[in-house]
Amino acid sequence: MARYLQAKCRRCRAENQKLFLKGERCITAKCPIDKNYSLLRKCAPGKSQGTRMKKMSVYGVQLKEKQKVKQMYGILEKQFRRYFEIANRQKGITGENLIKILETRLDNVLYRMHFASSRAQARQLILHGHVEVNGRKVNIPSYNLKEGDVVSFKEKSKELAVIGEAMKMIDTQGVMPWLDVDKGKLTGTLKQIPRRSEIVDLTDINEQLIVELYSK
Repeated sequence: MARYLQAKCRRCRAENQKLFLKGERCITAKCPIDKNYSLLRKCAPGKSQGTRMKKMSVYGVQLKEKQKVKQMYGILEKQFRRYFEIANRQKGITGENLIKILETRLDNVLYRMHFASSRAQARQLILHGHVEVNGRKVNIPSYNLKEGDVVSFKEKSKELAVIGEAMKMIDTQGVMPWLDVDKGKLTGTLKQIPRRSEIVDLTDINEQLIVELYSK
């Protein structure tokens, strides 16, 4: 299976914003984006200070926006294109439909519930058979949850240290309003399909640019 091999922090620096690829590190002072914010805005990634970035074409801006979203959710081109086609067939605004599909992926929901510190870690937990949906094991990270679905862990898996460490972030970050998490039972429920306005860490993402790119 193809996967991204580039260093995670390097990807964030290249995109000039946080992609939240390294869990807790992304919200601490260790994050290189926070350390070098002023420098990143002035020069191109990998270049010395004073080297300014060239102005991108319209196509370049659209392509960069797509790359940001793909890397944030850890999805490769073929699957991302399929998600766009599904979103385009649905009623409503295509860009918002696309974000909703990405947000209801099992690996993303596990991350949003703070059962994993990153989407990559969530995928690993799912692939190793630790996760259940409505009481049945699901080992497909791209599985799309429906309203009312309950996410839980196998009994033995509840003792995993990585889950306990990730759940500490609930106290500092809270839980998204469309989710309900029971810390004691290590279960979470998708209460409703999220609205675009509720996904606060995607405020720098303009999904309409992706729609324009694929509509050419």
